[in-house]
Amino acid sequence: MSDGGRKPIVMGMIGGISDMAPAEEHTRACEWPGCREPGAHRAPRSRQNLRSYRWFCLSHVREYNKGWSYYEGMNEAEIEADVRLDTVWRRPSWRLGMGGFPSFPDGLDDPFGLFDDWGRNTKPAWQSPEAKAMAVLDLSPPLTTPALKARYKKLVKRHHPDANGGDKACEERFKQISQAYETLMDSLAPRMA
Repeated sequence: MSDGGRKPIVMGMIGGISDMAPAEEHTRACEWPGCREPGAHRAPRSRQNLRSYRWFCLSHVREYNKGWSYYEGMNEAEIEADVRLDTVWRRPSWRLGMGGFPSFPDGLDDPFGLFDDWGRNTKPAWQSPEAKAMAVLDLSPPLTTPALKARYKKLVKRHHPDANGGDKACEERFKQISQAYETLMDSLAPRMA
């Protein structure tokens, strides 16, 4: 069978680049004054326009980069502000829990009401038993055993049923205080294995 003077397709691929038609090459001249080398290496034009490039040959791009400074013309405060922006990838940020979530548009279809409180600082519905106990005793962390005992004594004297003539509300509050005290004392007690 005659091949008509053509090479097989596979052989043409294996033969290498010399068998293929030469590709159009777009060459730029080096932008360095008086240089006629091809400008194959790019360098940013300025800090304000980092995506616009100047094109140089290898020796001149090295020379250009030696003399180019991103922070040229900035004072220390501007440099610090720029570095801080880079630590968050130049995106807006806020302190955790400060409600930095974007607001939803008014036309949001939320049939289950999942986002009714979106963006508002609301306390979580769940709390640990220790957190509830600290709320009952009106204490805040960090909690120490002496501080807990002092607060317990003060509240017991105020809400003890005998000191309040058998008032049922004081009796109920006394029970809550006693339960909260037990919970916190258990959490402060050293763990034994």
